[in-house]
This record gives sequence, structure tokens and C-alpha cells, in this order.
Amino acid sequence: MSATQVDPRATQPFSAQDESPLASLAPEQIEQLGRELDALHDEVFADLGERDSRYIRSTIKLHRHLVLAARALLLGSRRKPLWLAGTASLSLAKILENMEIGHNVMHGQWDWMNDPDINSQSWDWDTASPAEAWRHSHNYEHHTFTNIRGKDRDLGYEIMRIDPHQRWHPVYLFQPLYNLLLMGFFEWGVAVHDLNGDAIRSGEKSKKQVVKELKAIGVKARRQIVKDYIAFPLLSRRGFKATLAANFTANIVRNVWAHSIIFCGHFPDQTYTFSEDEAAEETRGGWYVRQLLGAANIDGRPLFHLLAGNLSFQIEHHLFPDMPSSRYAEIAPRVRDICRRYGLPYNTGPLHRQLGAVHRTILRLAFPGGTPRPKPGPYRPS
Repeated sequence: MSATQVDPRATQPFSAQDESPLASLAPEQIEQLGRELDALHDEVFADLGERDSRYIRSTIKLHRHLVLAARALLLGSRRKPLWLAGTASLSLAKILENMEIGHNVMHGQWDWMNDPDINSQSWDWDTASPAEAWRHSHNYEHHTFTNIRGKDRDLGYEIMRIDPHQRWHPVYLFQPLYNLLLMGFFEWGVAVHDLNGDAIRSGEKSKKQVVKELKAIGVKARRQIVKDYIAFPLLSRRGFKATLAANFTANIVRNVWAHSIIFCGHFPDQTYTFSEDEAAEETRGGWYVRQLLGAANIDGRPLFHLLAGNLSFQIEHHLFPDMPSSRYAEIAPRVRDICRRYGLPYNTGPLHRQLGAVHRTILRLAFPGGTPRPKPGPYRPS
């Protein structure tokens, strides 16, 4: 059963008691807010230049140095200190490549540089998802239909109930358990998710397209398996098993980290979902408001934000997915001020609080019922 399937009993408009903040804004306010955010976007893009290109190039260079250090250390991986250092370095490299480099480059954040090597259409990343399929499911589907029930397949990734509006099914009783499996093997879960099981079952996606996408996943899977579990362990010769274990561990660490950051950006308390009717005649300003209400930030220091791919600024990312991630910290205070002036929530909190809310929701909604958003949290409609 698809997690995006909606309970028809829960598709009525919000009551006055639990309405989303979107309902508290007049159409003129929504459009004015949209103009302010458009101006902020244009202001940043007019200022892009050398320091921005230097940032992404230095980040890519740092990733490569971490990989080289890890591979050198793992050549002596039968020694525990070297194994630990190599595994830590490789884990950091994979996190950096996946979160700050791959995800953001493939969003087109650096296409303005006109560098053929750092371009959304040519970049491929160290993960199981084929770039083309991911760009469609993530860049187009998720960022266009963010948190629209029945249209945003990232609401529960088709396997989990994370909003009370989703129809309950007994299979969800097991979601706290299979969520743990998804955490460890998140890259593979995303690759399968990109296939769009609903479209396959309905016949919307042709067999030819399915075969094409399965072949693309197969190519990526073969590349990942050969690289991490055959080629580099063989280079360690007698340290084959130790290097194999290090590569496996680094992949698990990267997957758990990516899962945690992404889920914290979308499913903690005070993130809202929307019916298709609410977004049916949505203006640009309305789209911005939906992005504000459907995302959540994570507080942290610069190193944390770097390793999070700056997706700890998920609100800013959803407002401006094409903006270089290094600019999110700069604009965050201004976005927060806009939220304050328009009476909208700016959902942010420390990692432990946001992550705790996510796992509490996954546990609670494994069972029937549940209270529609807004859930308990710091924001209250005025």
C-alpha cells in the first residue's frame, strides 16, 4: 500500500481549531510575501561570484583529500588505529560528497558557473540512485508538490505513514522496524523509491521505461559494489576483510546521517501537509508559503551545516532550491524575519529535538488515528 494514499475521511478542510497558518493570510499578503522572497532570491543571484565558485571547488577538493587519506590509511587496515582513522575519514568523505556536493550540484545550484564538470546535468554521485531518476523524483516531484498529500511521494517515501491524513493499514504497525532498515540502507531505498511503484502498478509508466530505469540502477549498483566491496578491499591485499568492513561501515554511517538530516527537514512537529484542493490554484506567493510551512530547520554550527549539506536550512532550501547552499546561512535571518512579520512559523530546533519528534511521529502513526497538524510545538496560530 502506498504511503501517499489519503484517507478520504481526512481530506476535508482544516477546522478553525487546526487550520494551517496559510488560512490566516489574505491573498494580498501572500502575494506581497512572494514579492519579498523573489527580491531576496534575485539579490543573492546578482551577488554570486568568485567566493561562491571558490567555495564549491574547495569543498570538492576537501572531499578528494579525505578519500585519499582514507584509502591510504586503509591500506594498513589490519591495525585498529589505522582502521578507525580510515573508516572515519571515508565516512566523512561520503557524507560530504552525498550531502553538500552531489545533492546540491544536481539541484543546479552551481550551473551559473558554466563549468561542464560541476553541472547538474553531467554530475553523478557516489550513491545508488541514478542521477536522472533522482533529478525527476526529487527536483521536480518533491520540490514542486512539496507536502501535497497524494502528489508528493516523499511523504513517507511510499512505505511509511508520517501524517494522520494518510489512510492507516496494518502494514504500518511494522514501520518503526523497517524504518531502522531504511536508515541503514537509505541510498538503496531512495533508488527503489525513484522507480515510482504507484506509476508502475497503474500502468502510467511503460514497461520500456521501467526496464530502462532498472538497468540504470543495475549499472549504479554494480559500480558501487565493485568499488567498495571488491576493488578497494583487493588493494589492501591481506587487509581485504578489514577494508571491506570499513567501506560497509562508511556507507552505513553516510546512510544513517542522510536519513536523519532529510527526515528532520520534513517530518518533525509543526510541519504541515496540504490537500490537492488547497494547492489547486496556487500562486507564486502561495507556493512560497507552502514551502515555509512544509519544511523544518536544524540548529547547529558551521561544521554541522557543512556536513548536513546545508539541508539543516531546509526552509531556505525549499524556498530557493537553485540557490548555492553556502548562501542559506546568510539569508536565514531575513527569512525568519519575514516569517515573523507575516505571522508564520519558522520551524527550527536542535538535532536531538527534531530527530526525537520524527521518530515519535513514526512510532505513533504506526497505529490507527492520530491528530492532524499542527502537532504540539512552539508555534501556535494567533
